[in-house]
Amino acid sequence: MKLSVLVLFTALAVGLSIGMVNFYFQHSWYYLAISFGVSFLSSFLVFYYLLEKYIYTKIKLIYKLIHNLKLGKDLKDALGEYVSSDPINDVEHEVKEWAGAKKKEIDLLKKQEQFRREFLSNVSHEFKTPLFAIQGYIETLQDCMVDDPEMAVKFLKKAESNVERLSYLINDLDAIAKLETGEAPINYQKFDFVSLAKEVMDNLEDRAKAKNIKLFFKDKYTAVTAVMADREKIRQVLINLMVNSIKYGIDGGETAIKIFELHDQFLVEVTDNGIGIEEKHLFRLFERFYRIDNHRAREVGGTGLGLAIVKHILEAHEQTISVRSTPGIGTTFAFTLQKGG
Repeated sequence: MKLSVLVLFTALAVGLSIGMVNFYFQHSWYYLAISFGVSFLSSFLVFYYLLEKYIYTKIKLIYKLIHNLKLGKDLKDALGEYVSSDPINDVEHEVKEWAGAKKKEIDLLKKQEQFRREFLSNVSHEFKTPLFAIQGYIETLQDCMVDDPEMAVKFLKKAESNVERLSYLINDLDAIAKLETGEAPINYQKFDFVSLAKEVMDNLEDRAKAKNIKLFFKDKYTAVTAVMADREKIRQVLINLMVNSIKYGIDGGETAIKIFELHDQFLVEVTDNGIGIEEKHLFRLFERFYRIDNHRAREVGGTGLGLAIVKHILEAHEQTISVRSTPGIGTTFAFTLQKGG
């Protein structure tokens, strides 16, 4: 509502009130009109002056501050720019909008704090397990180095295995950190995705055979598929997805790669007929260290960062990844890649 309209209604209410009181005592329409006119005019001038000087001007200043500070300007610039024609309604709108934004910011900070606590707890646990194992093996080695050389060699190999696990964990954490900060730039190049996928399957063939799992392309998906991406990083995406599929696959199972052509992208699916994943876990699969079954995850190994790395690599490419799964039937990871033209 405009200032003049607000003052007009206020003065009108005052004038009518005084006029009616005067009429009650004088019983004269003449004096009613005189008292109404004088009180209305004087009220209008007084209210307009007071509201303009002490309220409206302050509200305009507050609105200018809110509006311009939201635009990222400093205090000096915020005070000197932009005047709204209706700052009262605009202030209400801006405050509501600001309050909503702050609530979202607070909710996000709470989630980040929760994530930070979980992350530190997970990192601590992941490091402690191999470190304590190494410590135990070294202490045992000191006792049996001379008396039982064969046992000493076994403990050395076990210690080496845990050192490798620590190395993988550090490398994966370093990879995620570099992807998040942009220290690992995306080196775009045009290449045939099908040939890359076949290379990855060849490299993982022995691991798959150990679990009696078949890796394959269906014939209709083997045509040359030119994409524009970082070849080595997409190799890592495929390796992580397929290794994950092999880990949680079933004996005699299959893992297949399919490619679907979209408008300006290719949709790649890595599908298996493994144990599957319950729906309640799907939205957290790409979190760092998130494990559906911690006991089984320890048995199959890994750092718990593979899917998080996959997500970061694809987001760095400005692409997306999704997952769908049914327990006892299998899981499908799907991601997009830009066409190579």
